[in-house]
Amino acid sequence: MRSLVLGAGAVGGYFGGRLVEAGADVTFFVREARARLLAEHGLAIESALGGARLAAKAVFDPRTLAPFDLVILTCKAYDLDEALETIAGAVGPGTGVLPLLNGLAHLDRIASRFPQAHVFGGVARISATLDEGGVIRHFGELNRIDFGARDGGTDARLAELHAAFAQTPVEARLSSEIEQELWDKFVFLATFAGITSLMRASIGTVLETPAGEALILRLLAECESVARAERHAPQTETFAALRVELMRRGSPLKSSMLRDIERGGRTEGEHILGDMLARAHRAGVEAPVLEIAATHVHAYEIARAV
Repeated sequence: MRSLVLGAGAVGGYFGGRLVEAGADVTFFVREARARLLAEHGLAIESALGGARLAAKAVFDPRTLAPFDLVILTCKAYDLDEALETIAGAVGPGTGVLPLLNGLAHLDRIASRFPQAHVFGGVARISATLDEGGVIRHFGELNRIDFGARDGGTDARLAELHAAFAQTPVEARLSSEIEQELWDKFVFLATFAGITSLMRASIGTVLETPAGEALILRLLAECESVARAERHAPQTETFAALRVELMRRGSPLKSSMLRDIERGGRTEGEHILGDMLARAHRAGVEAPVLEIAATHVHAYEIARAV
């Protein structure tokens, strides 16, 4: 199986690099400068689970692309439309597309752009960054990836992907319920990103305030109600686990959305909070805290663009 990974940053570089480590046929589509760096120094991963410096195939000219068996997307949601046009040559009839993006809105956008492709569902869970020297630094031991066909069926490409990851430190899971797992993460992320971005503070700091716990739980309940309205409410155990994670006293965790705001960058606010709010409106779900959080981030984006 020939796979193309869009990007060789923290997520694409890590998971794609582990596939290379397993001997899989992987090509990275990157910017020209990153391609030169990979050619000169290889793909470098630093991790407590085992570091690696790998010879990696990389291309940067979209005109050189021909259809691959599998395309793995790891871009930010706000770069998705440009990314889809850039790698269009890699998607042929029957190509599998596995996006590792937050939220849900991207799935229909990809399917609309590539109606001839098979769009899978994927969830990546990892804390990693790409440093200034081009090294992927993996923090902790969490490096999990879940993927599957959205209709719950089987696919030979996903089975081969799972077999390749089995030869690496990656905890890979081939799921028959990937739509539910996407929703579970969506509910958590909309709550986590919404409250930390709204309050401009970590979960632990928000919990130190008199109303912090109540606001987090109210936002979580709103997002869960949206999922329930769309017949994807988290299971009882899953919901309890989400609640525990959001109630960790002293937690220093901030969402990547808040970190983007703190550095003055673009956010995935519309893709996460805006989409969750739009679904709430369509379902007739009252979501006042979500509406305030989404408006807060939207106002930030407007001010940033001035």
